[in-house]
Amino acid sequence: MSADINKLEQIASQVRRDIVRMVHACQSGHPGGSLGCTDYFVALYFYAMKHDPSFNMDGVGEDLFFLSNGHISPVFYSTLARSGYFPVSELGTFRKIDSRLQGHPTTHEGLPGIRIASGSLGQGLSVAIGAAQAKKLNKDNGLVYVLMGDGELQEGQVWEAALYAPHNKMDNIIAAVDYNGAQIDGSTEQVLSLGNLRAKWEAFGWNVMEIEQGNDMTSVIQGLDEAKSRTGKGKPVMILLHTEMGNGVDFMMGSHKWHGIAPNDEQLASALAQNAETLGDY
Repeated sequence: MSADINKLEQIASQVRRDIVRMVHACQSGHPGGSLGCTDYFVALYFYAMKHDPSFNMDGVGEDLFFLSNGHISPVFYSTLARSGYFPVSELGTFRKIDSRLQGHPTTHEGLPGIRIASGSLGQGLSVAIGAAQAKKLNKDNGLVYVLMGDGELQEGQVWEAALYAPHNKMDNIIAAVDYNGAQIDGSTEQVLSLGNLRAKWEAFGWNVMEIEQGNDMTSVIQGLDEAKSRTGKGKPVMILLHTEMGNGVDFMMGSHKWHGIAPNDEQLASALAQNAETLGDY
């Protein structure tokens, strides 16, 4: 299947509008990482993954996606809505009392597209490996994708899972790290250095690749194609996805400040002016 890059970029522009409007409306949330991962989410859901918006929790015969760094829920919710999982108008309920769109994704509200509650960092890789192992046992050829934050790699459970997957030849999983070098307290280098991340994952037995331009749609598409071509060869696949926090909104880029604060009215107007309305605002 060939990718329509222009169409995907138009979708990404709308998703970025959704993100800043959602966070602004409730004056709460995490816009920086959401904006940085927009191109990856759009490429996954509108190009790479085999998935069904009618949604069943088991996902038999489908590719599955798990979001481990659940605080970037705005990009997840927008992508799911724009993919047809639930009405786009529901994005307007983000973080409101009794909304299905909580600040961190939950399963008890029955929101289509959400298979795990996430937000407590460090757990998503373990869940994804479990799902991948279930697919192997059931002779289901679907792939399992999972996204983690780079700051999240400071959690010990990640490295237990990192050992388990290669040992059990989990070659139907494609994990990705949002490698933006920023977390809520500053840069990952200052808070707790990750060292040579590629060498670490390779030493654990993963098939590691990098998408150097994680905010360029063509690069992301090519990277996902490459990642899929590496599955089924005895090793789990790891993508180091180089992104920029706040990408697409100039005043949010290059700083960890926008990890978890909302824009004011003037900042919202500026952010919207930089991202065209392509699919219609909710």
